[in-house]
Parts: sequence; structure tokens; C-alpha cells
Amino acid sequence: MDPLDVLMNKSKVLPYYQPIVSADNQMVVAYDVLARYEGSEGEESLGWFFHDTSIPDEYRLELEDHVQTLALEHYLAGDDQLILCLKYNGVLLAKTNGENVLKRLEFYQEQGLDLTKVIIGIKEEQLDGHLDDLKHVFMYFQSLGIRMSIDDVGLSEANLDRLALLKPNIVKVNLERFHEEAFSQMYQEVHHSLSMLTRKIGATLLFEGISQFNQLNYAWRNGGRYYQGLYLAPPRETFVDRELCKEKLQKDFHHFIVYERKKMEAQLQLTEKANQQLRITLKRIEHMTSYDEMVLAIAQDCDEFAFRVYITDGDGFQQSSNAEKDENGEWKLRGEGRYKNWSWRPYFLENIVRMNYEKRGILSDLYTDIQRDERIRTYAYPIKDNLYVYLDIPYQYLFEQDGLI
Repeated sequence: MDPLDVLMNKSKVLPYYQPIVSADNQMVVAYDVLARYEGSEGEESLGWFFHDTSIPDEYRLELEDHVQTLALEHYLAGDDQLILCLKYNGVLLAKTNGENVLKRLEFYQEQGLDLTKVIIGIKEEQLDGHLDDLKHVFMYFQSLGIRMSIDDVGLSEANLDRLALLKPNIVKVNLERFHEEAFSQMYQEVHHSLSMLTRKIGATLLFEGISQFNQLNYAWRNGGRYYQGLYLAPPRETFVDRELCKEKLQKDFHHFIVYERKKMEAQLQLTEKANQQLRITLKRIEHMTSYDEMVLAIAQDCDEFAFRVYITDGDGFQQSSNAEKDENGEWKLRGEGRYKNWSWRPYFLENIVRMNYEKRGILSDLYTDIQRDERIRTYAYPIKDNLYVYLDIPYQYLFEQDGLI
């Protein structure tokens, strides 16, 4: 569609409202305002219009004003006023210091608009080169009660610095381009980091573009408080019943919880299995004084579920060689690991303290082993005062058991 055709037919450009649902109460709590062109062949998204830099700024601002004026008037005419998410071009917002946006909002504030019910969203890709200007805009808008959102956040961990600088109220992750195979491997760590960051800066994580059950599950598992997408509700010309998705979400959450409980039970069973085996093994080898002899004996007794075994002290210094299983399934000692320090690893100190207190082993979460480039878990067990054994468990074993991946 030609941009001029859009501008010449503004009467056909209307706001559509896509419900945003909260995990807290499974209710519709907000609407994302989207521009749609209603032509002879049906309605068409105009997202491309606002992000096409070849279209002059004034044209994009004109259409933005048109859509959001209609949306605000419709919103104020209704009774059930939730939250409206208004999209803006971040580059244009920085250029104007948000003045045109504020003028419009202040005009409608005089007619009863509550500014705390407004979210201004800009795309993460539009932050480049405008961080300083946008930081001031964010701070000023937030001082007025307006919430700020950064949308379509990318998957580079470098982007986390920019989020920490701007401190948005909402961080939106778009799942449209993600498929099931991507969820379990590449991106989970970044989204986990994003979840931790939003919690620390007081922001809320919103997953949009949810069109399938597995995408909702992924959003739920990765700290999403708000959800948006065709799986829940498509954009519409009107507002919807707040309980539109409540029954669906309650059923889906039940499935998620049942599955996660099974995973937790499987992890506890593996932990207990390893605990029992090591209690038996340690009694048998308590006379041994060589750490290398000890790791070989432990490795052979735990051959079913381990591929690497080593011993460290409480400061993280490795006291033994690595006992590693070779291609033929034979255990060999590799001395290059001795005296390396592992205290820099996440959760190392926490796990040491827990093992000392609980007097039992701990199973790690899934992570990627650098040497093997595969997803593994590590089981750690306290041997005696200030001495701990670590067993690395291969992906193949985890895959063959229910609930360990």
C-alpha cells in the first residue's frame, strides 16, 4: 500500500485494541492500541507505516495523532477504563522531547484522563543514538505518572545495560519469531537474565506475540506477568469482557503446574538416587587418602549417570584430577583440572553453604558445558569437612529420564 493512499484515506484508519492479560488474576488489564486500515479487502496492519524511515516524520506523526486521538476519545467514552498502551516512534519522541505527546495527553487529562492509566511504548531498536534524550523523556513522563515501555526487546545481553539505564516500567518481549526448538536452548538464559533485571529495576515483563500454547508456557516459565497475542485474543475494534481469557488461562496454568511438579519430583528422585549411592560409596572408600583414587571409585559407582567427577575444597580449589569417561566408556584421570578454582561460578558459595547446612547433595539447573557444548546438570555432594565431590551428568541421560530436561 502506498503511504499517500493511507494519508488520503485517514477515515479508513482506525484504532484496534488487543487485550493484555495479567497472570495475577487472569483478567484483561490493558489494551495495546494498534493502527489498522480498513479497505475493500479487509483490515490491514499499519505497523510498517510508522517504522518506515523513508516516510517523512510529519506524515508519521500525523497518522499517529489521528489513531491515538480516536483511541483516547473512545477510551474516555467508556465506563470500564483499564490501561491504554500507546505506541510511539522512539526517534521522533527523542527529537521532540515528547512535547506533542504531552500536549495531547494533557488535553485529555482535562477531560478526565488519568495519566497513570497510560503506557507509552517505544521499540528497543529505536534507542540507538538517542539514549541520553530518551532518558530525560522517560524520567519526566514517569514523574507525571505515565508509565514507559520498551517493546520488542532483542536477545543481546548488551541490551540489558540500556534497559538498566532507562528503567522502563514495562519490558515487552515479542515471541512471534520464536519456535519451540529455540525456547529450550538458545534464548532461555537471556530471557532469564531479562527477568532478573526487570525485577531488580522494578519493571514488569510482558510477553507479546503469543499465538500458541507452548509460547504461553514459555512466557509463564520465564517470569512474564502480562501476556498478549492471538492465542489469548486478537485485536478488535472494541473493548472486551475483562474475564474473556480467565477460564482458558486457569486451565493452562493448571497444566503448567502439573508438568513443573513432575519435573521437580524427577529432580528430587535423581538427587536422592545420587545421595544414596554416594553414602554407600563413601563408606567403602573412607580409608583412601588419594583424591584421585576417590574420584575414580566414585565415578565407577556412579557410572550410570555421570561422565565427569572431581573434588574441590570449600574455597573452590580443585583437589583431584578429573575422572572422565572416554569414548569407550572407560574412566580415565585427566590432571589438567587440578588446583583450578571454581568459586567464580554462579551459586557456588550458596551451594557450599546449603550442603554444609543440609548435609546432603544438590542438583544444579540445566546449563551448557563448555568442553562438550551440550546441556548438562551437575550434582554436588559434601564428602567431609571442607571437601565436596561434583558429578557432571550428560544430556543423553537427562533426556532419557522424564522431567530432567
